Amino acid sequence: MTRKSYEELRSYRWYGVDDLRSFGHRSRAKQMGYAREDWAGKPVIAIINTWSDINPCHTHFRDRAEEVKRGVWQAGGFPVEMPAISLSEPFQKPTTMMYRNLLALETEELLRSYPCDGAVLLGGCDKTTPALFMGAASMNIPALFVPAGPMLRGNWRGKTLGSGSDTWKYWAELRAGNITEDDWEEIEDGIARTPGTCMTMGTAATMMCAAEALGLTLADAGSIPAADSNHARMATRCGRRIVDMVWEDVKPSDVFTEKSFENAITTVMAMGGSTNAVVHLVAMAGRLGVELDLERFDEISKRTPFLANIRPSGKYLMEDFFYAGGLAGLLNEMKDILHLDCMTVNGKTLGENIEGKDIYNEDVIRRRNNALSAEGGLAVLRGNLAPGGAIIKHIAADPSLHTHTGPAVVFKDYNDMAARIDDPDLPVTKDSVLVLQNAGPQGGPGMPEWGMLPIPKKLLEQGVRDMVRISDARMSGTSYGTCVLHVAPESFVGGPLAHVHDGDMIALDIPGRTLKLLVDDAELAARSAVWVAPEAKFARGFGAIYAAHITQANKGCDFDVLEGTAPTPEPEIH
Repeated sequence: MTRKSYEELRSYRWYGVDDLRSFGHRSRAKQMGYAREDWAGKPVIAIINTWSDINPCHTHFRDRAEEVKRGVWQAGGFPVEMPAISLSEPFQKPTTMMYRNLLALETEELLRSYPCDGAVLLGGCDKTTPALFMGAASMNIPALFVPAGPMLRGNWRGKTLGSGSDTWKYWAELRAGNITEDDWEEIEDGIARTPGTCMTMGTAATMMCAAEALGLTLADAGSIPAADSNHARMATRCGRRIVDMVWEDVKPSDVFTEKSFENAITTVMAMGGSTNAVVHLVAMAGRLGVELDLERFDEISKRTPFLANIRPSGKYLMEDFFYAGGLAGLLNEMKDILHLDCMTVNGKTLGENIEGKDIYNEDVIRRRNNALSAEGGLAVLRGNLAPGGAIIKHIAADPSLHTHTGPAVVFKDYNDMAARIDDPDLPVTKDSVLVLQNAGPQGGPGMPEWGMLPIPKKLLEQGVRDMVRISDARMSGTSYGTCVLHVAPESFVGGPLAHVHDGDMIALDIPGRTLKLLVDDAELAARSAVWVAPEAKFARGFGAIYAAHITQANKGCDFDVLEGTAPTPEPEIH
């Protein structure tokens, strides 16, 4: 394998050249306490750290950054930690999704504008994984990912709690009058106990495991619990490996191909992963010129068994998954439907990484002959209500609702829904179809996780726990129910969802993969003709930039000016 020389490194232009500008770079490095021996002849490794005081999933990243640095030093590199915006799923409003592309852009520009030869990306909380990948892929320098890892399981009165999933479950029970406010507060105290991401199969766990299947992490890194000492050792191994990747010049464009993205999709389907994975993987692939249409997801889902018995679609949590054999065990069980020749960032193929890996608890990770479902966890729907497609996590839906026709109860936006959902006079029955408009990329804005509309209180009191719900929003990967999501084009830009009226009959057919508004074309055309576009959400700032460039859900919700593989010029150094 040909190895780069020191003079071929990007950082050489900053530190190695004998001119006035390099004198300034070197003297300023010495100002920070570094000596020439720290950087001379060594690759500079950027550690992009998404730690912050308001991101509970990443509270351990201060330590992990130091452990990555230790590995970089051990391997003969020069580590430089660079903070980036921290997308904190619980706290950032209206949604972290609105800022995914901002982190992607920041990552790309940090790596472009500073003397970086390679990058270690620290992320995990939902949108950070795709954002960091997107930025690093567009910059196309050697990079690998340190996933935050899931938190340990929650506890309440002897019951195991899973973040998100049990939040929705017990919130419904509280509203139904089945638990008390004191019970609810005890659940609050016990549901999130350690650093790390949601330990259910939420978007964070889904994307961290997808990153491992894609080849972005070291082998076995995607599901290590954040509090496990294996996690700290993995971070140090990442620091060592990235130095070799720089000398070997292993770039994202060398590793991530159409086949590797198909491996990631297969993994999502086998794990019962988050619906959010669709929009993220489409955007990630787009940065490398790989086109993923929604049909690819549906095709792969139909041939992939659902094997990971993890909430919200199963019984266990990510801590159990790791000790049961982790992702490598699951992937080895279905290696015949994977592209085993895909290279990964550790220098080995995916097949080499999973060879000989086993499953140690066959209820947590099922064998093929005992799959939870013969097909994967997500389905793509089309029809006159979603000509650009829609997504449903049908394995987390009541099977009795997989084929359903009912009258629409329409909410014009989230505030309208929140104000009326528990109104005793709301004209709703268990057969109704709840419809939420103006919750998409533009309408939310940012396509918030509003798609798991709450069951009306009067129906909860009758024992109803699931209904058909349709929106152009997303929902948390920790959510469940018969929720049709990502309807494209969205209602805010005049998509068919904007023209649904109360009482219209809607037909959902998951086996047939259709979503239809049972209103004739002439009536829909008449409604469209009198539709008035909503006012723009933002007059200035990032919101205005976002609105001008965001694409629809079926295109990945990337910025149109960030898609593709057109090169970005290297900075002039004067």
